[in-house]
Amino acid sequence: MGQTLCCLQVEQSTVAIKETFGKFDDVLEPGCHFVPWILGKNVAGYLSLRVQQLDVRCETKTKDNVFVTVVASVQYRALANKAADAFYKLSNTREQIQSYVFDVHSTAVIRASVPKLKIDDVFEQKNDIAKAVEDELEKAMSTYGYEIVQTLIVDIEPDEHVKRAMNEINAAARMRLAANEKAEAEKILQIKRAEGEAESKYLAGLGIARQRQAIVDGLRDSVLAFSANVPGTSAKDVMDMVLITQYFDTMKEIGASSKSSAVFIPHGPGAVKDVAAQVRDGLLQGKLLQ
Repeated sequence: MGQTLCCLQVEQSTVAIKETFGKFDDVLEPGCHFVPWILGKNVAGYLSLRVQQLDVRCETKTKDNVFVTVVASVQYRALANKAADAFYKLSNTREQIQSYVFDVHSTAVIRASVPKLKIDDVFEQKNDIAKAVEDELEKAMSTYGYEIVQTLIVDIEPDEHVKRAMNEINAAARMRLAANEKAEAEKILQIKRAEGEAESKYLAGLGIARQRQAIVDGLRDSVLAFSANVPGTSAKDVMDMVLITQYFDTMKEIGASSKSSAVFIPHGPGAVKDVAAQVRDGLLQGKLLQ
């Protein structure tokens, strides 16, 4: 008498749990299985080996008394070599894993770690918190045939008022930094401007000094040439004539310009001698100072 065979298909990344009269018998791997139909033998169910994810929100308080909500994401999967433990030890797999993982172990780790840190340190050390959660869960869930693939702290949410205050502090710090940078730039600009003005005045002074030196050299050459060409004239006579000529040229230019400011100077036959004497004395004093 032949046996009746049943074709059983098990999907990829899934295993089937076979029982005999309610007792665990075997784990069927992915593929097609020809199972003889025997009274009492049946497939109790299927177990996915795919990576699954559970999220939890845990509210706690930091060291500086700031209430935060830590959002943790745990990625887990059933182990093929412990499929029986994963299938039988938890009656409602997902809900019980979520309840066991988050209510007992994960939040215990989070609530033990976060209160030791200030709010800024919580953001900086979230990877350390996630690693502590992962280590704790790995030890607990391996008994039930599950592997913790990865644990992430995906978000840290302070109270809305605290978040607004942190943003204001950050904005104020950035504004202060911008103000310092702007002041430093203005300082550099003023220094460069002052250096430019100093250099400009220095060069202008050199130009004036050279101009005056050229005038003195020209006058000296004129006096010497005139004295040589006109016998009987002294250097004083030539200088007086040059000064008188320049005096009248200056008066002519002042009178010819419509935009000249009013200049009051002594003018008369006797004033010319005084002007010549004053200019000559000034030149002599300049020579002595050199």
